[in-house]
Amino acid sequence: MTDSRALPVAGLLLAAGGGRRLGGRPKALLEHRGRPLVEHAAGVLRAGGCARVHVVLGARAADVRQRARLDGCLLVENPEWAEGMGSSLRAGLDSLADADARAALVMLVDQPGIGPEAVARVLSAYRDESSLVSAAYDGVRGHPVLFGAAHWAGVSAAATGDRGARGYLGEHADSVALVECGDVAEPYDIDTEADLAHLE
Repeated sequence: MTDSRALPVAGLLLAAGGGRRLGGRPKALLEHRGRPLVEHAAGVLRAGGCARVHVVLGARAADVRQRARLDGCLLVENPEWAEGMGSSLRAGLDSLADADARAALVMLVDQPGIGPEAVARVLSAYRDESSLVSAAYDGVRGHPVLFGAAHWAGVSAAATGDRGARGYLGEHADSVALVECGDVAEPYDIDTEADLAHLE
C-alpha cells in the first residue's frame, strides 16, 4: 500500500473569506473546539495525509497569522479575496507552481464536518498529474477535491467570482472520480448565524 504522505500532493486550504453573512466575521477566525477554524482545518489536511499545506488568507489576514497556530504551513495572502472564492483558488494554485507538487487537494475552511477520513479517501485516489477526484455525499459531488497539475491552468481560468472550480468540474464531469465519503463526513457549510450551532 502506498504511503499517502509520500505522494506529491499538497493540501490547499481556502480560508480568505470575510464572512459577509456572518456580520463580517472572517470564517478563518471562528472558534471551533477552542481554536480558530483555520487551525482546525489545516490540522485536518495534515491528519488526512497532506504533508504540505498551503493556506490562502484574505480578510483580516494579520489577525489570522497572530491568533492561529499554522506552523509548517505556507501562508498565501490573496489581496483580491473580496472578489470571491475564485480568486483564492487561483492564488493557491499559483503558490503551488514552485512547490514541486503534482496535485492539489482543495478544502474549504468552513466545513468542519469534513475530517481526516474524507481527506485520506480522496488522497488515496490520486494517480498522477491528470487525476481529478472529488468526495461525494450520497453520490453528489462535494469537498474535498483533488486536482492533478494538468488541470491547474484550466481550473484557474474558470475560477471567477464565488464559483471556484464548480464550472470546470461540471465541464469535466466524465473525468471526475467520485469517492463516497457520506459515511465518514458531513459537508455542511458555516454560512449563516444559524450554522454557528455546528461549531463546538
